[in-house]
Amino acid sequence: MVVLAGPTAVGKGTLAAYIRRHHPQVWLSVSMTTRQPRPGEVDGVHYHFVDDQEFDRLRSAGEFLEWAVVHGRAKYGTPRGPVERALAQGRPALLEIDLAGARQVREAMPEAFFVFLAPPTWEDLVDRLTGRGTETAAEQQVRLQTARAELSAAPEFDAVIMNDEVSRAGEELVSLMFDPRSPRPEETSSGAGARPETTRTTLT
Repeated sequence: MVVLAGPTAVGKGTLAAYIRRHHPQVWLSVSMTTRQPRPGEVDGVHYHFVDDQEFDRLRSAGEFLEWAVVHGRAKYGTPRGPVERALAQGRPALLEIDLAGARQVREAMPEAFFVFLAPPTWEDLVDRLTGRGTETAAEQQVRLQTARAELSAAPEFDAVIMNDEVSRAGEELVSLMFDPRSPRPEETSSGAGARPETTRTTLT
């Protein structure tokens, strides 16, 4: 199992959508949330949208692998049952979650492989957040403050992928899913064929 996390607005959902379209053999966990759907989001595909009462009922019943209150507002969680069934079937599984959730999963499933999705620059992250127009100016400021702290978490992860281009980052993530411990190309190649160090940084 691969766990993908990173700062707010870095493009985790976009990357997961790319993998859903181009690599149907990968099972993607669908998180549950109490926030309202954004334009274009489909219940059961992007998230399971529930109210606070239902979320709290499931949490009390131990139905979440991880859960958190994000940005002091909405609750997010990963339903435990679908993840366990996918792994029991031997399917390559991807969890796309926030940092707090990734830390909980590491406690519960330390054998998983953890990937941090990073923006090319801080300015790119700001542009992504302000450009999508899904939050108020006040909410954007809260998210940006959170993102500054989240960026410092990269050393906790097994690998870092830079989200400079969705298809490239998506293909790199899939390659990690099928052989996460394989040597980096720059460790086994030399000359013009070697990939740049900035593409992927292995941290362990």
